[in-house]
Amino acid sequence: MPCMPTAVLIIDDEKNIRRTLAMVLEGAGHQVTSCDSAEAGLAALEQRDFDLVILDVRLPGMSGVDALRAIRERPNCASLPVIMISGHASLAEAVHSVRLGATDFLEKPLDRDRLLVSVNNALRSDRLEREVARLRAEVADRYEMLGETPVMHELFAAIEKVAPTRGRVLITGESGTGKELIARAVHRLSDRADNAFVMLNCAAIPAELIESELFGHERGAFTGAQLRKKGMFELADGGTLFLDEIGDMSLGAQAKVLRALQSGEISRVGSERSIAVDVRVLAATNKDLEAEVAKANFRDDLFFRLNVVPLRSPALRERVDDIPLLAKAFFDEFGREYGARPKRVDPEVFNLLRARAWPGNVRELRNVIERMVILSSSEITPRDVPTDGQSAAAGGESSGGGTAQGFVVPIASDEELSLRQFRDRAEAEYIRAVLDDHDWNISRASVRLSVERTNLHKKMRGFGIKR
Repeated sequence: MPCMPTAVLIIDDEKNIRRTLAMVLEGAGHQVTSCDSAEAGLAALEQRDFDLVILDVRLPGMSGVDALRAIRERPNCASLPVIMISGHASLAEAVHSVRLGATDFLEKPLDRDRLLVSVNNALRSDRLEREVARLRAEVADRYEMLGETPVMHELFAAIEKVAPTRGRVLITGESGTGKELIARAVHRLSDRADNAFVMLNCAAIPAELIESELFGHERGAFTGAQLRKKGMFELADGGTLFLDEIGDMSLGAQAKVLRALQSGEISRVGSERSIAVDVRVLAATNKDLEAEVAKANFRDDLFFRLNVVPLRSPALRERVDDIPLLAKAFFDEFGREYGARPKRVDPEVFNLLRARAWPGNVRELRNVIERMVILSSSEITPRDVPTDGQSAAAGGESSGGGTAQGFVVPIASDEELSLRQFRDRAEAEYIRAVLDDHDWNISRASVRLSVERTNLHKKMRGFGIKR
């Protein structure tokens, strides 16, 4: 029995066949419409939507094969399941029907069980294809890149040029600017779009486990390896592997990634057998990799392998005019997610959002919008725009009430700092001040700073910040 009533169109010139098919299908819970010619069947398709067509190959007037071709040429019927039936068709006609897009081909006299299996398989396959299409559209909407500023138009143009090629891409930019969105856009516009997009955040994986995550492992390769496991390279075979925060990858893992890129082969941990993989590697980092190479923290040969086409993800302060566009999209997204009615947004809200400093970039903006949707009433007003988390450069006031408010960067009178040194010291002092404000609660501090917990831990380690 189908899970819900489905509309089936039968096109056959034999009255007894139509009657038998209708009896079997209606007994299985389907709604049936019957026509005795291809012309009448095509006219019925113009009048209403059907979930499935059962079409005889040999009909008076237009043949069933020509009718199938006409069905496939209609935009609203391009993927409509069609089961061809015939008592006299040749093998060539059957093959031709399948090539034109027939879902199945049955010979008369029709077996009841075989017919129901074919119908149910066709309907199930169609539902799955529709669900896949819906999910793909949902993913595309979720990861859509928005922007109308010149810097974004330049980025879009670069993505469209590099995506169809096999060139490796290194995406740079500050945290929260949307480097993952760029990687997904490159994949979506490539000839690998129908295959897997696999992502690994190198900063979130302990150094001792990164090789297992990338290349997989054999059973018993190390303590806790109770089963064989495929790595990210194998899972991405035929598709795209996105290595986020690759600047945090250990030198040992870097060497193995380089070897995989050079040879197109990987070996699981604990195995000497090589496995061929066809993977396009995209990488991203918020570090200056050239500086990391100079400090011997990153392999220069791997850097050159990855940096075939560099793409830079602009900070939100470089595209302030995009803030209203992004904010509206986030208001709509979270309104749908939380089942709220569309809320009117006071235009002054967008002016206040434009005037804020956004050290956490688009990720911070998205978090702020989500908070506003949750906490606001039926209308979002300037009073709903939070004032916490402002950077010192923006002159915003913190609502934390602790040491982060008006923090001072300690500099000795005779000390000379480069701009980079001052920036690092300022960032370290502000992180320490926010941690003090929140009694060193990492989760609350990461929300205040609008950074992910893993990124905050990484910064604390880099700056040597301890309680």
